[in-house]
Amino acid sequence: MTEPASTASAPRSLAGLREIAAGYDGYLIDLWGVIHDGVAPYAGAIDCLAALRRAGKRVVILSNAPRRAAEVRERTAALGVDATLYEDLVSSGEETWRDLAAWRDPFYATLGRRFYPIMARRDLGMLEGLAIEPVEDIDRASFILNTGVAGPNDRLPAFEPLLDRARARDLPMICANPDLVVIRGGVREICAGSIAEAYERRGGRVRYHGKPHPGVYARCLERLAPIPAARILAIGDSLRTDIAGAGGAGLDSLFILDGIHAEELGGTGTGNPRLGTLFEGWPHRPTALATRFVW
Repeated sequence: MTEPASTASAPRSLAGLREIAAGYDGYLIDLWGVIHDGVAPYAGAIDCLAALRRAGKRVVILSNAPRRAAEVRERTAALGVDATLYEDLVSSGEETWRDLAAWRDPFYATLGRRFYPIMARRDLGMLEGLAIEPVEDIDRASFILNTGVAGPNDRLPAFEPLLDRARARDLPMICANPDLVVIRGGVREICAGSIAEAYERRGGRVRYHGKPHPGVYARCLERLAPIPAARILAIGDSLRTDIAGAGGAGLDSLFILDGIHAEELGGTGTGNPRLGTLFEGWPHRPTALATRFVW
């Protein structure tokens, strides 16, 4: 049996995307950790996107941001990433909103309409147009909507009593961002995925939207049709979400080292001896490696 491209051989080390760009027609590119750090674009990232567009490549941004796609586009433009640099943007928040609006998925059909929010004020746009009601008392809720924490001062232990109460009532949780952590301008903070993972450890039921789960990849492949999967490259900085998600969708991937794993790797580039240890235990390995998303 032939192994997937992501696991069959050692990843190729690249100085820039130009070295393999001719082999792909479509690109799924992560935002945070690849294009920007939550505060500003990385050096060379804008030029790399522009080079892809000049080469006639089709680019879809795929983000685990727990917000509607239009909000993510607006925020991304404010950071200096113009919408003309990509064809479309898909967010985990948009996927969550669509299922909450449709209410057809079997998981959602079992829910009531009152929910307990684990949600920052910046994520409140997720609620617009939805026939659901936030409640402040978890004992009145029929599910939890988890989009993440308010900021870097929030720590997981603060949520544990709440999760214990929710588990005692067997409340299902919807997680709109599977990421465990993010680095915002050099400061690490937990994401919704950390809270959801803690709830699962208690036996809680969680429905995830976004990378690495297959639903969001199906939508992206629709956006890039009729390009075949073999001609699409996924680019990201997280083994757990970007690389695993790409592998599960049958896509090649480019792993950006100077992102979420930079501290583990110590920042010594594509020849880093720690890479072998980092890859241990992961079912999917990237097709290629680059220190940063540059042309």
